Amino acid sequence: MKTILIIGGSKGIGHSIVNALVNTHNIINISRSTPQLTHDNLKHYSCDITKDDLPDIEKADGLIYCPGSINLKPISRLSIDEFKEDFEINVLGAVKAIQKYLPILKNGNKPAIILFSTVAAKLGMPFHASIASAKAGVEGLVKSLGAELAPTIRINAIAPTVTDTELASKLLRNDKMIEAITERHPLKKILKPDEVAEMAVFLLSEKAASISGQIFQMDCGIVSFKI
Repeated sequence: MKTILIIGGSKGIGHSIVNALVNTHNIINISRSTPQLTHDNLKHYSCDITKDDLPDIEKADGLIYCPGSINLKPISRLSIDEFKEDFEINVLGAVKAIQKYLPILKNGNKPAIILFSTVAAKLGMPFHASIASAKAGVEGLVKSLGAELAPTIRINAIAPTVTDTELASKLLRNDKMIEAITERHPLKKILKPDEVAEMAVFLLSEKAASISGQIFQMDCGIVSFKI
C-alpha cells in the first residue's frame, strides 16, 4: 500500500483528496486543523506550513500540496505584504515541503508530486493580480522540477476554476452569485472538490506514468472556450 503525504488535507479540495485515497493508501496529513475524518490509514500532524518546522516522515510515495489563497482586490488596494503572503503560502510553502521530503520521495515507489494552480494564471481576470502572480510561480516550479526530477519523480499541477469549497465561500455566498459564476462557464456548472480529487488520484496513479511537468486546467470551459 502506497503512502501519500498531503499538506492541507483537512478542508476543501485537500479533504476530498484524503477521502478519495484513504481506503486504498496510507495517508499522512499535515495541516493546521485536524480532518473531520478518522481512519486506520490516516495519520495527522498539526502544523502551520508558513511558520512551523515540518515533521520528519520515514516514507512517502507521493506528495500533494493543497494550501492556497483567494485574495481578490484592485491592484491599488493590494499591499506588498499581501503579495508576499500569497507567494509564501502558494509557492514557498510548496518549495518548503518538496525540499523537506525530496529525499524520501526519491526512495518511494514510483513517486509523484501534485501542486495546485488556478485558471487565473492563464485567463486575465480583474482583481486577481496577487493570486495569479503566485500561481504562475507554481506553474513555473512544476515545469522546472518536472525536468530536474525526471525520471525519478513526476510532478504536475491542477488548475481549477472556482470550486465549491470553504475557501471560495465569499464568491459563492448567495444564489445570485452562484448563478452568475455558473453562467460565465461554458459547461454551466460549478466545479466540485470531488471532481478535482479524482484528477489528483489519476495523476498519482500509474495510469499517469508518462505525464510530468503538465498543468491540467479544470476550467468548466472558461479558459478554452468562447461561446
